[in-house]
Amino acid sequence: MSRRETRENLFKMVYERAVAGAPNPLTYALIEGATPQSQLEYLSVAYNGVCEKYDWLCGVLARFSEGFDLDRIYKVDLSIMLVAVYEILFTDGVPDTVAVNEALELAKTYSTEKSAAFINGVLASVIKRKKELIDESEID
Repeated sequence: MSRRETRENLFKMVYERAVAGAPNPLTYALIEGATPQSQLEYLSVAYNGVCEKYDWLCGVLARFSEGFDLDRIYKVDLSIMLVAVYEILFTDGVPDTVAVNEALELAKTYSTEKSAAFINGVLASVIKRKKELIDESEID
C-alpha cells in the first residue's frame, strides 16, 4: 500500500468522522490492520491530529471558504480539505504541493466536477497564510 492509498483511507476515515460526528474506532482498527508498517505512523499521526484539531481546522476552512458556510460544503470536499490542511500545517514530510495535488486527485475521484477548483483555491489561501496559521494553532 502506497502513501497515496494510505491517504485515501485517511480521507475515508475523516469523511466518516465528518458525517457521523465522531471518530469510529472500529473503522480505524480495520484500516490500521490493512495498512503496512511503513505507513502506520503517518496514518496514526494524521488521523489523530485531524480528530484532535477537527474544530480548529473546520474554523480555518470556514475562514478561507469565501461565500460558503461550512454547512454548505460537501462533506467529501470538507474531508479532503481537512486532510490536506492538516498535512500543509502539521506534517513536515509532506510538501505543500504534494498535499494539494493529492487533495485534487481525491476530489476528481470522489467529488463533483467543480470541487477541485474550489479545493485548490481554499488550499492556496491556506498556504499563503501558513506561518500565521501555525502560530495561531499553537495558541489554541
